[in-house]
Amino acid sequence: MSELLRDLWYFAATSRELKRGAMFRREIMGEPVVLGRDANGAAFALRDICPHRAVPLSAGRVTETNGAQTVECPYHGWRFGTQDGICKQIPSLVDGQPYEASRIRVRRFPTHESNGVVLLFVASDPRAIEEPPPPPEFGLAELTQPKFVIERTFAANMDNAVVGLMDPAHVPYVHNQWWWRPPSTGKKLKQKRFIPRERGWAIERHQPASNSLAYKWLFGGDVTTEISFMLPGFRWEVVETPKARLFTLTFLTPENENSTRITQVTYWRDALLLDVLKPILIPAGREFLDQDGRMVDLQNTGLAYAPSMLWIDDIDVQAKWYLKLKREWVKSREEKRDFVNPIEPTTLKWMS
Repeated sequence: MSELLRDLWYFAATSRELKRGAMFRREIMGEPVVLGRDANGAAFALRDICPHRAVPLSAGRVTETNGAQTVECPYHGWRFGTQDGICKQIPSLVDGQPYEASRIRVRRFPTHESNGVVLLFVASDPRAIEEPPPPPEFGLAELTQPKFVIERTFAANMDNAVVGLMDPAHVPYVHNQWWWRPPSTGKKLKQKRFIPRERGWAIERHQPASNSLAYKWLFGGDVTTEISFMLPGFRWEVVETPKARLFTLTFLTPENENSTRITQVTYWRDALLLDVLKPILIPAGREFLDQDGRMVDLQNTGLAYAPSMLWIDDIDVQAKWYLKLKREWVKSREEKRDFVNPIEPTTLKWMS
């Protein structure tokens, strides 16, 4: 997992997935993680391995110990604080035995919950106990709860998953549904202005392409959109009119070296037509994501024999930027200095 970036926030779960007093297991960055919500309503994330006999803590239960919220291991009842990972109790100990429970801990992943989403911080030092830097800001503002969430696991490493989703030239071939961009609309010259943003870049606000039928039907002619990307794997698109707002936030979370979880969280306000079409939009969005996933599966067939790929300008410039950003992040951590975004403002052109 050496090429995965650390000292960054990653998507963990949606708020709705975390039930009070319950927990579940998820693999993130090659680590088993138990995610849950304690009886106080606070989200938590711990390494899902009891340090005693390696039993998953997620198979236990959430309970209170001397006023603290804890996770109890199902094997011997050891209890660990949900918010600090420190062992609060070893039931088998008797007076005089030389063990201090508080000196034992499981790794804690700091969490942040807002707008219906829970992020966790993955530090480069698994023993780090200091508080992490602030989580990323996406500009969701008043969009407090998602309208719907879809997800799919790609059989791809993090890099290939990111590059595949940001590719601008595949749309007329992979996503050519009649309701989105049918072949009859043809390909047109796209010319977009890109600017650097925090640990990433953005396509400056513009009107959607004339062959993007879905936007025209849903929002009419007076509509603009802006698309942004940020390390380690956050992509969001804002579609707005003077009255309505649609926000689609895509999270890429590496499970391990060969698997990446894709989670798309969609919000909107003042868009009555979207409320009416919601039962249709959910399966349509799922199919859209599945099409990308099926293309990744096809790509894996070729990568098994030819592990390198040819990238050209201008359609693959964003892929090159992504790798530049990764290298700069790693270098800045090694040199213990601030990250410097290597991307310069530029205009890219392609046919799509």
